Amino acid sequence: MGCAGSTPKVDESSKNLRKPKPWKHTQPITPAQLKQMRDEFWDTAPHYGGQKEIWDALRAATDADLTLAQTIVDSAGIIVSNPDLTLCYDERGAKYELPNYVLSEPTNLIRDG
Repeated sequence: MGCAGSTPKVDESSKNLRKPKPWKHTQPITPAQLKQMRDEFWDTAPHYGGQKEIWDALRAATDADLTLAQTIVDSAGIIVSNPDLTLCYDERGAKYELPNYVLSEPTNLIRDG
């Protein structure tokens, strides 16, 4: 048990990143709609707290393969609580929550024929 300002105890070396679990959007969406949702998230995320540099590193990590993503989060000092990157913290204890749609495509993505 710690004080309200304490950082969660996480052993960063034991948190290897992994792909997020498959997920389904509430309704089928196109790749263009998914891109728009992602762009809106990344454009607004820094306004809800945390450091812009950490948000930028998380965005770069979501666009990279798992090996490069691991290097990015390690070098940025990001504390990964969930190995799929849905929940992370910076070294000051600020919380960063990433929705599934920025991490992977939904199972009901509409592919162009």
